[in-house]
Amino acid sequence: MTAITPDLLLYAYTQGIFPMAEGPGADDIFWVEPEQRGIFPIDSFHVPRSLARTIRRGLFDIKIDTDFDKVIRQCAAINISKGRAETWINDEIIRLYSTLFQQGHVHTVECWQDDRMVGGLYGVSVGGAFCGESMFHTVTDASKVALVYLLARLKVGGYSLLDAQFITPHLSRFGAIEIPRMVYRNRLQEALRTKGDFHLLSLDESPETVLQLTTQMS
Repeated sequence: MTAITPDLLLYAYTQGIFPMAEGPGADDIFWVEPEQRGIFPIDSFHVPRSLARTIRRGLFDIKIDTDFDKVIRQCAAINISKGRAETWINDEIIRLYSTLFQQGHVHTVECWQDDRMVGGLYGVSVGGAFCGESMFHTVTDASKVALVYLLARLKVGGYSLLDAQFITPHLSRFGAIEIPRMVYRNRLQEALRTKGDFHLLSLDESPETVLQLTTQMS
């Protein structure tokens, strides 16, 4: 098997392919390209009203790209009490994405409380596409809040595609849909013709502005 390098990994994303491992102790990584791809239509994202109320209360300090290692390791953590008996993130995946983070291709959205990270997500930025990888929370709603802040950041930054990889009932609540592989490839190629700016949205934007940017509530 050809060794996976950060450059090869980044190229794979431009082709609609992403890696996974069988488990945290697995040595090998395999490539995945689902027949049905999960995406968030950026202009029809849904924010549940109860979550909008949580965001308006300002319970979390939102930070960007401050502690990637903690985000990915929390995403990889096996937590039986939360129904997670396994993870697809192994040490090699952590190493590869850490390098891409240092190169500016991977970003995080983090929720903090009292100087403690309590939720967050990370993903890969290629052109005008953001490929969401994983999220976690240790406080109720923290990962959901991170997702809303991510969407607002992508809209301001000129992104046209938010890749969710696989659809879950949790993601469907926010408007995530499935599209065929070839449709995804076409949308990805369109997105790659532009360049999103992940840092264009100010960190000081108010919760109300973030909710206005996400447009739809349910």
